[in-house]
Amino acid sequence: MSQLRILDGGMSRELIRLGAELRQPEWSALALMESSEIVGRVHREFIDAGADVITTNSYALVPFHIGEERFRSEGRSLIELAGKLAREAADERADRKVLVAGSLPPIFGSYEPERFDPERVQDYLKVLVEGLAPYVDVWLGETLSLIAEGDAVRAAVAATGKPFWVSFTLTDEPGALEGDEPKLRSGETVAAAAAWAAGSGAEALLFNCSRPEVMARAVAVAAATFRDRRANIGIGVYANAFEAEEAEGAANETLHHTRVDLTADRYSRFACDWVEAGASIVGGCCGIGARHIHNLARSLRFPPGSVIRDR
Repeated sequence: MSQLRILDGGMSRELIRLGAELRQPEWSALALMESSEIVGRVHREFIDAGADVITTNSYALVPFHIGEERFRSEGRSLIELAGKLAREAADERADRKVLVAGSLPPIFGSYEPERFDPERVQDYLKVLVEGLAPYVDVWLGETLSLIAEGDAVRAAVAATGKPFWVSFTLTDEPGALEGDEPKLRSGETVAAAAAWAAGSGAEALLFNCSRPEVMARAVAVAAATFRDRRANIGIGVYANAFEAEEAEGAANETLHHTRVDLTADRYSRFACDWVEAGASIVGGCCGIGARHIHNLARSLRFPPGSVIRDR
């Protein structure tokens, strides 16, 4: 997968910017319940910004956020709505193909690998996969903290016949910024995750919801592993904008503050580093909005020195 693909950015902060009310524990799922038209607007803004791939707003449609009872009674209809809104926005674009990625989140909580329950995970993933399947082009298991979560996604989507991408979140405490071997939040190494991905059937391995400073080294390790194994697998990155002192807290437990220094220009410079290291799929996660994606798409498609002629 050598063709550069631009992903969208983080959904929740854009929902808030456009007027949706989000609160815990439902978080971005609340917009599907109360203001679904704004979800559609966010998708369209990311497409207008240059995204080739938009992601369904299904990340919070798990019992961890909406509760077990609501998941059983309303989960399937909300999941289908998330898929439908993304599909409609993508299909409206007549000038280029926009793919829809079906978000399959960590079922038992973000950044919390110790909560993973292999005996129960497929019960929940099955509902997400069945609800999203009619609408998506590719599956995206995202913000996964351990390899077993990735393997659960592989098993859950196997019968659909659609390609799948797996995205892991990385540890990004100070040691990780200073040169330690890149690791998942479970403590497993990126090299081990890449070795698993090489034999998993995944079309792409991505890294998301970690600070941009730790991503390039993870991409380089994955690229080296794939070369060694002669694996033709794409590599992607979509970092978050969380402030450093909050990056290790449980995701979506509270409203994390975002970095004021991570401007659209600075984020695009990080993205150029990821592409140079071997990434071919680039976007943004929490706190990375449409402005970032617009600048990123322009920077990567028209690098410095290019002659740009606006039509």
